[in-house]
Amino acid sequence: MKGLSHYDARGRAAMVDVSAKASTKRHAVAHAFVKMKPSVLKQLSSNPKGDPLEVARFAGITAAKRTSDLIPMCHPLMLSHVDVACRIEARGVRITASVATTGPTGVEMEALTAASVAALTVYDMTKALDKGIEITDLHLLEKVGGKSGTYKRK
Repeated sequence: MKGLSHYDARGRAAMVDVSAKASTKRHAVAHAFVKMKPSVLKQLSSNPKGDPLEVARFAGITAAKRTSDLIPMCHPLMLSHVDVACRIEARGVRITASVATTGPTGVEMEALTAASVAALTVYDMTKALDKGIEITDLHLLEKVGGKSGTYKRK
């Protein structure tokens, strides 16, 4: 399929061969938002399971490192850095995941996986208070490196 890299000549899903690509420094940042009621936000610090934002941060870091186990066509990458930040806001928790590597392929999927798993972890840690919590706005904010260059969400 023209324009999509994860298909072979017969149109079957395939892992991209990156063996001829140069290793370059690559970086990606992804975002997710966990929308919740103010009453749930107020109870975050007293969660009997532990600090939901710290658990979510660890879960996001672990998820970035395990992306190739979850997404079939992703390459296992040696990540040089992963950071997940969770910030409480008036309407919920804003999550930003930043991932870096030096390699032949980008880390967009690792950043998106980190943000989504961190958001799911916030939900898991707070669902007893409200099953109506929403995970929204999962998207790539930026990516740097590789032949396609820099992308910044507008």
